[in-house]
Amino acid sequence: MATELQILQKIFDMFEYAYPALAQYPKSEKYALVVDIKRCMDLILERCIEAQKKYYKKSTLQELDVELSKLRAYMRLSHDLGFLPPKKYEVWSAKVVEIGKMLGGWLKTVNGQPKT
Repeated sequence: MATELQILQKIFDMFEYAYPALAQYPKSEKYALVVDIKRCMDLILERCIEAQKKYYKKSTLQELDVELSKLRAYMRLSHDLGFLPPKKYEVWSAKVVEIGKMLGGWLKTVNGQPKT
């Protein structure tokens, strides 16, 4: 339970960092890439809350993992296109990696594997 609350807090922290970063994207991307990234982050938040509330968590956690992978791809694309400066990319990526590690531990717990 504590891990579930910690991952939710990490997601909120990511949101707080990401929104100001997304506000600096060019106007041409406000209704394209920015919307895609925000929707992806919204789905990450939704899947986390759903996983906390469901009895059978495995499929929801796998969906959360897929959304994290999509977010990583969008972030890399943003960086490669020059919309996301290197320092912001580095900090934001670190937040996503931390969420991914916590998710990996949660998935191992759900699958009945001991944490290493």
